[in-house]
Amino acid sequence: MAPLAFVTGATGTVGPYLINTLLTRGYRVRALVRSPDAYEVPKGVEVIAGGLHDEASVRRGVEGANVVFHLAALLHINDPRPEVQAQYQVVNVEGTRILVEAAKQAAVGRFVFFSTISVYGPSSGGKAWEETDALAPVTLYGQSKKEAESVVRSVMPSSTILRLAAVYGPQMKGNYPTLAGVLGKGIRFFVGNGRNRRTLVHTADVAQASILAAEHPGAVGETFNVTDGAVHRFDDIARAMQQAMGRRPGITYVPASIVRPMLTVAQTLLKAINVRFSGPLLLDKLIEDVAVSGDKLREELGFEPHYALTDGWRNTLGARSS
Repeated sequence: MAPLAFVTGATGTVGPYLINTLLTRGYRVRALVRSPDAYEVPKGVEVIAGGLHDEASVRRGVEGANVVFHLAALLHINDPRPEVQAQYQVVNVEGTRILVEAAKQAAVGRFVFFSTISVYGPSSGGKAWEETDALAPVTLYGQSKKEAESVVRSVMPSSTILRLAAVYGPQMKGNYPTLAGVLGKGIRFFVGNGRNRRTLVHTADVAQASILAAEHPGAVGETFNVTDGAVHRFDDIARAMQQAMGRRPGITYVPASIVRPMLTVAQTLLKAINVRFSGPLLLDKLIEDVAVSGDKLREELGFEPHYALTDGWRNTLGARSS
């Protein structure tokens, strides 16, 4: 009988790609979905209605599964409100605990946990983070994922942890769709200098890495960064996006030292009238340096990404506009 894969986070950025890849490879697929009525179920996928804290649904999901792919998570939110902050612990840590404990009890053979390179925190000094480096997350999302990694390792030490770079693709969410929207309107002025580094990976390549994590004997008990194999400057990413949208590439940069004081003053004035303004925080995210090495996955499991920067953004933005 074909192996059975249980997937959480089936409706997110990566989930649809992973499920289609699994089906193509002959897996039977079962997916945990909070709102099945709003989910266009691919042919051959069994749907379990519920969330990570619905223990009965989770137990049904892992029953008889050969591998669990745990994608579901509360993702990064810029400047989350207090009521949202506690949800990171509830969803990303405790939800993971419920799932991995159920997987262990069900004697699931392989457990693949999707973490994030945010567990490292920003990089500096020209270094690219490697899997053996100390973790120092600075966001609630990164902190919760670091805790969740510890939960997974303590319950099922044989699990494989994939620390994903910033994921982009047709169903991407977060800051990159916002950047694409700005560039698509022809805006060519940004803060910073464009030289800060970023690490990306296309959703299709995440799906490929996921299969390796589930099938390769060298993946058992290991942690891997998942990247497109390169470290990019912000300016390179912006230009690739402009080209993908048919616009002439090129950005004019305004030094952050000029803009930051104005944003700080605006934040102070707005706070006095109880208006939230995240300008300084968003500036920090824009000029942040995030460089991570994906060498281990390539060297130990033979991972070869299909999408380099230009082709990846052409695929992404072409699909989103169609």
